[in-house]
Amino acid sequence: MNFNKHSNLEGQHAFLGASKYHWINYSDEKVAEAYSKFLATQKGTVLHEFAAKCIQLGQKLPKSHKTLNMYVNDAIGFRLTPEQILYYSENCFGTADAIGFRNGLLRIHDLKTGVIPAHMEQLEIYAALFCLEYKIKPAEIEMELRIYQSDEILYHKPTVEDILPIIDRIITSDKIIAKIKAEEA
Repeated sequence: MNFNKHSNLEGQHAFLGASKYHWINYSDEKVAEAYSKFLATQKGTVLHEFAAKCIQLGQKLPKSHKTLNMYVNDAIGFRLTPEQILYYSENCFGTADAIGFRNGLLRIHDLKTGVIPAHMEQLEIYAALFCLEYKIKPAEIEMELRIYQSDEILYHKPTVEDILPIIDRIITSDKIIAKIKAEEA
């Protein structure tokens, strides 16, 4: 048997694929809902890439109260770095949408394109990772975290009491995982 060649599809996964087989039990409405969420996720990825490129190029968007415009313009105005990986270990790292550290002030901005309410804990983890990677004590800096979502900006100024427990949790959890990995090797 000579199988058909589909080299253009190699490495891709179909929405109705075998590896994500749960869809075979979905109602028609659930298939439509799941696919709509999938499309929204794809759109979010494209919007993040677009925003990062605008920030890199210093290309502001028209001033408005739209989420994307406020996010891009603020990131450029504060001279933030887009899509910055913050690394503690192979077990704990993440990519901040936009980050900057100047004059003792850490700024982290996050662009949310979906409708599910965002959680500031994600940005607090980025702040903890920043402190760990760059060996900066959270008590010695100021922090401002912002979430841009649904044409609003949520502000949070975490304290050392917010960030230190996350740092401790990262260190402890990383040691647990490293121990398990060593035992498996």
